[in-house]
Amino acid sequence: MGPDWSQQDIDGMRAALAEAELAAGEGEIPVGAAVVVNGEVIAAGHNRSVSESDPCGHAEIVALRAAGKMLQNYRLNGATLYVTLEPCIMCTGAIVQARIGRVVFGAYDAKAGALGSVEDLSDSRAFNHRFETTGGLLADASAVLLKDFFRSRR
Repeated sequence: MGPDWSQQDIDGMRAALAEAELAAGEGEIPVGAAVVVNGEVIAAGHNRSVSESDPCGHAEIVALRAAGKMLQNYRLNGATLYVTLEPCIMCTGAIVQARIGRVVFGAYDAKAGALGSVEDLSDSRAFNHRFETTGGLLADASAVLLKDFFRSRR
């Protein structure tokens, strides 16, 4: 079984899941993210790649951009990023650049996950920043959204 999740972790992931549901309603792959600082959700986002014709429109990047604007700083030192699906390599690079302190994700991504599934870049010597990462929080809810979305596309 996973770690003992705090109420802040559960609330953060619920905010990310709400974003994932918005993405599904917009025809986007249902992935959502939320940035938490000092126990408060300061920004959230969901996939926007299709609607914005943007290959970088992943939920994590949308949320990180919003958090940077909110704080007027591209460095999000000490922030926790909650995301419904394990981040890919691109998003992990953005997490490093933002100096996120901790990443909590829901479902593991066996095809593109860069925080444990395909690769684990959270503690890579190639980067000048390392961060804590934990997966599996509300993973079933995240996975169901994705499975339902892709099932409806077939």
